[in-house]
Amino acid sequence: MENKEFSQLLEKRTKDFAIDIIKMSARLPNTAESKVIKYQITKSGTSIGANYREANRARSKADFVSKIRICESEASETVYWLELITTIGYINDNTTDKIQTEAKEILALFTTISRKLKPV
Repeated sequence: MENKEFSQLLEKRTKDFAIDIIKMSARLPNTAESKVIKYQITKSGTSIGANYREANRARSKADFVSKIRICESEASETVYWLELITTIGYINDNTTDKIQTEAKEILALFTTISRKLKPV
């Protein structure tokens, strides 16, 4: 697979993931505590794709590296919020299992990409 094709597929994958995060966060209870988690997971889960899209349009290698590392960080944060949601029991079903698996795979992808990039 060529880099351009990989980039397009990963852009689509992170966008689809953001949509899943938004739909899942809409199902969270409407308590003061869960509103904090809802805000945080929606922010981090949608930020991955937005930053990846920006990385693909970076003006420099340093900008690209910075955006990729942000993607990795946001993916890690999203995994954390998903763990809290399932541990607390806000949502426990096949949907969250699927989203959690996808979040971990996306984190692994960005961790691998980030490690292959040389510091700028």
